[in-house]
Amino acid sequence: HVQLVESGGGSVQAGQSLRLSCAVSGYTNSYYCMAWFRQGPGKRREGVATLGNDGSIDYANSVKGRFTISQDKAKHMLYLQMDSLRTEDTAMYYCASDPCSTFRGLGQDEYDYWGQGTQVTVS
Repeated sequence: HVQLVESGGGSVQAGQSLRLSCAVSGYTNSYYCMAWFRQGPGKRREGVATLGNDGSIDYANSVKGRFTISQDKAKHMLYLQMDSLRTEDTAMYYCASDPCSTFRGLGQDEYDYWGQGTQVTVS
């Protein structure tokens, strides 16, 4: 079965950077879409960035220009480079995936598989 394991979270000061990683396993082919979500304290889970199997990318407005989603399918890894971090970026960050040949959006209902999350704290 599909497993997603996030890493790279931590505590940083505002303005600094972090790079999150997500190790993907269990897919029998390369047709899957990936995304990053986050859930801040007292907030609903929200989509941060998506990467379609067709290479399409989308970002939440709040992170455009600061976050970059990328992947290395040969290594079965998904990344989220987060620059110019703000206190409001503090959240648990989750990797999500779904079998897909084209693209998925930023809605959490579009993804069947989820990691356990990695905490990012910005002060």
